[in-house]
Amino acid sequence: MKRLFDLVFSIFLLVILFIPVVMITLWIVIDSGWPAFFIQERIGQYVKPFKIIKFRTMRRIPGAEKGEFNAGDNSRVTRVGKFLRKTKFDELPQLLNVLKGDMSVVGPRPEVRQWVNAYPERWEKVLKVKPGVTDNASVYFRNEEQLLEQSDDPHKTYRDVILPKKLTFYEDYASGHSFFKDFKIIFLTIKAVLFN
Repeated sequence: MKRLFDLVFSIFLLVILFIPVVMITLWIVIDSGWPAFFIQERIGQYVKPFKIIKFRTMRRIPGAEKGEFNAGDNSRVTRVGKFLRKTKFDELPQLLNVLKGDMSVVGPRPEVRQWVNAYPERWEKVLKVKPGVTDNASVYFRNEEQLLEQSDDPHKTYRDVILPKKLTFYEDYASGHSFFKDFKIIFLTIKAVLFN
């Protein structure tokens, strides 16, 4: 049933958002060139890697697709990228990951291997379920970038403070999710995007 919901919901959103997605794609290409999409390896269900798709929000650098961590450094964020990050529209292409079956609409956010390796035992429990486009941690850490910008050591802050808290949310979801919880998370995500 969860997979059926993922398919119906993602197709519905892709249809109604088709024109905005095309316009965003053109906006990115005009503003900072091709490609409009950013593809990066993330770790998915059962610790298997997959390619996540997002709108590109930063100027291109070699190696970023392999998981380079640049939190707290927004010097490469494009003009379009600032808007996309604030509205979370950069996440829309992940609906294609949902259609492919790599992700679910709701589930723990997928990480790069660097951060999975930081807490392998906890991730092993979390990744018994598919990663998602949104979850409770995404709502709670709505302003994660600002927190990291203010840190003297963004890597340390993410590894030792933010990621452990995220994993607590992820473990809670993996231990017992339901349609009610999923709908609640979707509602809270929309509310956070529109009013925060």
